[in-house]
Amino acid sequence: MGEISIKITISDRIYPLKVNMEEEEIVRRAAKMINERIKDYQDNYAVRDKQDLLSMAVLHYATAVLRTENKVQNQDTAVADKVEELDVLLSNFFSK
Repeated sequence: MGEISIKITISDRIYPLKVNMEEEEIVRRAAKMINERIKDYQDNYAVRDKQDLLSMAVLHYATAVLRTENKVQNQDTAVADKVEELDVLLSNFFSK
């Protein structure tokens, strides 16, 4: 599929983007999530500066990404350990 031009609004600013058609929904959902997070911070904290709100939203999502990457890495390690354990068991079984 090809690229399409879309406009995304984040914190009252419009950003023209070119995205692959299959990514359009993801990009729009991401912008919506960012705007909702900014609104949440604006409603619940005494922060009014847009730059501060954007920074807080970026920190929130970057932290979530790092947490997820760490979780995946730990799961990968656990899977590798189990595969190694299974390999030892199978090697022992077939060497008899």
